[in-house]
Amino acid sequence: MKTIASFTVDHLRLLPGVYVSRKDGIGNETVTTFDIRMTRPNYEPVMNTAEVHTIEHLGATFLRNHAQYGEKTVYFGPMGCRTGFYLLLAGEYTSEDIVPLLKEMFSFIANFHGEVPGAAAVACGNYLDMNLPMARFLATKYLDEVLDKITPDRLNYPQ
Repeated sequence: MKTIASFTVDHLRLLPGVYVSRKDGIGNETVTTFDIRMTRPNYEPVMNTAEVHTIEHLGATFLRNHAQYGEKTVYFGPMGCRTGFYLLLAGEYTSEDIVPLLKEMFSFIANFHGEVPGAAAVACGNYLDMNLPMARFLATKYLDEVLDKITPDRLNYPQ
């Protein structure tokens, strides 16, 4: 079998950042997939499922309600390795294009108080597996350490 593109990225050199993972043509539309890498693979501990699940609920809710990107959001969800998330947007984008959107989203998560959207038995298959305080901590950390001072090496995959 042919190796998929994401398995060809050198994860030993990959830093937390925002990367274009791929661009796919679907009909006349381009879908851009972003690798939103929150922890350094194979160096830092991965995120626990409860905070990943909480970030997923809050991030998806924020994105699908966003005035500019709501209609363009195809998918937002966690990577199986628990080091980050994938965001799929309809359209042709660069990593730099979405940094302001991600700053908004992670600020929303970092400052969120109250009931996590969709965290109920009727709306979610594992609604008890949530950790809002840790999700807020990780969102703040990602904002402070990555998004607020993002550099080119955190916007383009290592060569």
